[in-house]
Amino acid sequence: MSDLIRKSVQAMEGYVPGEQPKIADIVKLNTNENPYLPSPDVQDILSMIDISVLSRYPDPVCLELRKVIAELHGCEVENVFVGNGSDEVLALCIRSFVEREGAVGYFDPSYSLYPILADIEDVEKRPVALTPAFGWKMPKDYDASLFFLTNPNAPTSLKYTRSDVESFVKDFGGVVLIDEAYADFADENCMDLALENKNVLVARTLSKSYSLAGIRLGYCVGSAELIGAMFKIKDSYNVNYLTQEVARVAVLDQDTMKANVSAIVETRRMVAEKLSTLGFEVADSQTNFLWVKPLGIGAEPLFNALRKKNIIVRYFAKDEQTKEYLRVTIGTAPEMLRFLDAVEEIVNGES
Repeated sequence: MSDLIRKSVQAMEGYVPGEQPKIADIVKLNTNENPYLPSPDVQDILSMIDISVLSRYPDPVCLELRKVIAELHGCEVENVFVGNGSDEVLALCIRSFVEREGAVGYFDPSYSLYPILADIEDVEKRPVALTPAFGWKMPKDYDASLFFLTNPNAPTSLKYTRSDVESFVKDFGGVVLIDEAYADFADENCMDLALENKNVLVARTLSKSYSLAGIRLGYCVGSAELIGAMFKIKDSYNVNYLTQEVARVAVLDQDTMKANVSAIVETRRMVAEKLSTLGFEVADSQTNFLWVKPLGIGAEPLFNALRKKNIIVRYFAKDEQTKEYLRVTIGTAPEMLRFLDAVEEIVNGES
């Protein structure tokens, strides 16, 4: 059967999403989901939907949702593309902006889907290795057709300065997609750069700050020319009707989103302080998770010990630069207190 499959697909590794365990009484801190309920308007809109509309195709261009997003960011509808999760946005960027002889750039470590999307399209990958402290420095004479600039970065939780990002996009010859999946948890963002520079897109998702990972809705903002190219090649009806309606009312309710973000940021501060007192190295997070180095016990033993207590965090074992760290999603305050109690017991050898 192998002769029926593209050689590039045979050679590549598929993306492995974070584990979704079906275990009772679990504290799930491994996939950066938001632990709080989304806007109450979501429940209202779902209860009001007439199921007869589901026999028809949804709006292929998501016009009403794009109007709401455009108003939020102070741009025109023509500057907004909506996708089936941010992953579709990323994939369409490669298909839209990278020739077969072109290349895709990204940080290493960063979102592990980027190289897989490049492999799917069989284009060259040009990762930029971060420093031992996960800092960012571009190699001399670096070139690529498209660069995924993740800010704040994952899994490191760190944010790069706006001035550094602005300098990079002005000097870069290709398209820059600033992946701002975690921007609502940070103290600044770069959305305006997408409207001021013809080669810049900024991507956002409703999976994190809006508590809507289950509906798969991502979008990007940029020049009408770039957005128009993506519309040319998207799937016919890429965002279903229910997702469009849920996303529309959630984006309109900024108060609920901001309240949930505020609760997560405060819990993040508390957990970071406690882990530091336990002797952990804790990165200065600008996301809804912490990037921690458990000194003494080590990342893998702590990961396994927590799992025995039904607490799941994320461990990136394959990479030399990440294997000494754990990524810990910020859950509710009670969940994080249970996590901290478990960590303290494990570190002190009590279990």
